Amino acid sequence: MADSKMPDMNSIMQMAQDMQSKMTQAQDELRRKTAEASAGGGMVTATVNGGYELVSLAIDKDVVDPADTEMLQDLIVAAVNQAMEKVRAMTQEEMAKLTGGLNIPGMPKLF
Repeated sequence: MADSKMPDMNSIMQMAQDMQSKMTQAQDELRRKTAEASAGGGMVTATVNGGYELVSLAIDKDVVDPADTEMLQDLIVAAVNQAMEKVRAMTQEEMAKLTGGLNIPGMPKLF
């Protein structure tokens, strides 16, 4: 005789399948979204999508100085990192919607 307080295994499996479906849908939606950030007062602008892919990089011609490539490299790294951080925040926000604000270990890494 089953304990009436125990959750039904079929119900648990259905809930897991529903969560997986919602996560797949959220991943697809995130991949279509982008985050943009700039460095050097807008001299370098990076755009990253929700799949953590750099999709665009704009460099103002005035910042291109063959004698000082280190500054340009630093601006590119800064812009890309800022855009990645915005995507990370966007991903966490979407995950919070799915999990009701619960921080489930490993879940944000799925995105």
